[in-house]
Amino acid sequence: MNTTKAALKLIIQIPCFNEEHTLPETIGDLPDTIEGIDRIETLIIDDGSTDRTIEVAREMKVDHIVRNTRNIGLAGSFQRGLDACLALGADIIVNTDGDNQYAGKDIAKLVRPILDGKADIVIGDRQTHTIAHFSAGKKFLQKLGSGVVRQLSDTEIPDVVSGFRAISRDAALKLNIMSPYSYTVEMVIQAGKKKIAIAHVPVATNPKTRESRLIKSIPAFIGQQLISMIRMYAMFKPLRVFFYIGLIVFILGAIPVARFLYFYFSGDGGGHLQSLVLGGVLMNIGFITFVIGLLADLISANRKLIETTLEKIRRIELGREGEYTRMQDK
Repeated sequence: MNTTKAALKLIIQIPCFNEEHTLPETIGDLPDTIEGIDRIETLIIDDGSTDRTIEVAREMKVDHIVRNTRNIGLAGSFQRGLDACLALGADIIVNTDGDNQYAGKDIAKLVRPILDGKADIVIGDRQTHTIAHFSAGKKFLQKLGSGVVRQLSDTEIPDVVSGFRAISRDAALKLNIMSPYSYTVEMVIQAGKKKIAIAHVPVATNPKTRESRLIKSIPAFIGQQLISMIRMYAMFKPLRVFFYIGLIVFILGAIPVARFLYFYFSGDGGGHLQSLVLGGVLMNIGFITFVIGLLADLISANRKLIETTLEKIRRIELGREGEYTRMQDK
């Protein structure tokens, strides 16, 4: 029996948009060695930068550069990075920000649960209640939003919008980021619903270098995240979502119908036909919504088959079928 262990490769991907000033510090903060990892490489995803981000990356001897010819957003760049890392043979992928928000030394902590076979996705918990430059309102919204996502995803992640995360090759093959805005919430919900083992570890953050480009305004950020939560939950639990919507509408319709029936059997039904019409319309809408839920549930089952097929195609295209299991042989 051959007991030779294959070398483990970690690729650290950094989505960037006009990061020429912060990129050197970010790259310089990354670890050169990590126990259990044989090779560490870096990959920059340049999202259509108009400054010297590409030139700086080359000066810093970055191993790989993926360049978007135009700005496609953080979520699209993240997915392009995952695809590139998989094609380059990464066994573990770590995502960090180009503004050096996260402490590079904690990458070792981030990948440890994956190396130990305890998780396939690990998210860095910034412990936002301790971050001085976060306002009280931002801390509250982060706590509230993370709590909602925990309920929707059946996970225990305390900092769901943290971009500092490690992903095993197996998990990366299963993920399909569809949001045009941000990948953080969608990825956690996908992991929970796809039963991907997900964990969290406390991580440190560096001093603030610039304002967030993702959060242009708090209301807009909340709106985008709410859309992501609703969309992803409805995608995985369509029958439940449409059933409750239909049930609420049906009950709202039943109230005026009951009112009409009360007056009708009291001998005064002729003056309350509006209640019967309104209630009938609402009850019909509720029933139709429930039927839509049944159809959506069938479509959801078909989507799962498509995703399974896509995962198998990815494994075949990458020519790495079966290699991801070697970590269990360590």
